[in-house]
Amino acid sequence: MSESIKNPTPAIAKSADLVSSAAPNGGPLLASIKNVSKSYGKHVALNGLNLTVQRGEIVALLGPNGAGKTTTISLLLNLIQADTGEVSLFGQSAEALPARQRLGVMLQSAALPETLRVAELIALTQSYYPHPRALKDLAELAGITDILQRSYGKLSGGQQRRVQFAMAICAKVELLFLDEPTVGLDIEAREIMWRSLRSLVAEGCSIVLTTHYLEEAEALADRVVVIAQGAVIAEGSVEEIRARVSGVVLRKLRCVTQIDIATIRLWPHVDNVTQDGQAICIETLEAEAIARRLLNEDASLQQLEIKRAGLAEAFIELTKENMQ
Repeated sequence: MSESIKNPTPAIAKSADLVSSAAPNGGPLLASIKNVSKSYGKHVALNGLNLTVQRGEIVALLGPNGAGKTTTISLLLNLIQADTGEVSLFGQSAEALPARQRLGVMLQSAALPETLRVAELIALTQSYYPHPRALKDLAELAGITDILQRSYGKLSGGQQRRVQFAMAICAKVELLFLDEPTVGLDIEAREIMWRSLRSLVAEGCSIVLTTHYLEEAEALADRVVVIAQGAVIAEGSVEEIRARVSGVVLRKLRCVTQIDIATIRLWPHVDNVTQDGQAICIETLEAEAIARRLLNEDASLQQLEIKRAGLAEAFIELTKENMQ
């Protein structure tokens, strides 16, 4: 998403909590998109999309550029309106202010006053909430303890992302939207955010995450939703998504062998062979057959590994099939 925001978190109503609708499995349903379509002129962004978010889960939205991820999040944040279908938050219309005021949001970009110190930005954001987190706890959770007194405009891009994350979680929100949250973060900062997200889920928070880092979705998500051409084409756990393509996606074999690479390239079902130090890597749709042939023809074969289909491979295969 590319929307810029002046105020990243809205004021929180001090009225009693609304009662959430029940999810199909009996659990609390926090957000729902039912048979939603949305077009921009002749371009169809969403085509009968369905999506639910339940309490205490991390849902990763994946899809190629233009798949409809941004439009989906924008609908839930009430930044745009659906042409047809229903969008609800906490059992109410997404337009209802009391429902929207129970959210935390971290978009890809945010227009924030550069002259304010980080602590001042946090205090401003927390003023919208009746029950903000203690500053010390929040700073530790977001990894910003060492930059609280620095001006926002003088921070690096990664530090600014950490501040934006802190603003999104400055109170105990029930539903958190994170759009590419770890872009620009180094490995240590990314791991800190991952730990923080798991802590938030343990508190009962639900998270909707969009990311181009498929290893991030694989590490965090309870449920993966793959969107292509405005519709959900696959949904389930990481293991279930893998299983959808386990029979067709390329497998990678790695081994140390005395057999010449040029010879292996001529074998049936071998798609590619590359050198990796002393080892070779073989890409194939028939991993078991190739492994048996290696073992039969090279008694000195060592370090044979077969890499299972990861989320990245599954995602590529699923979206490729849908585009055909």
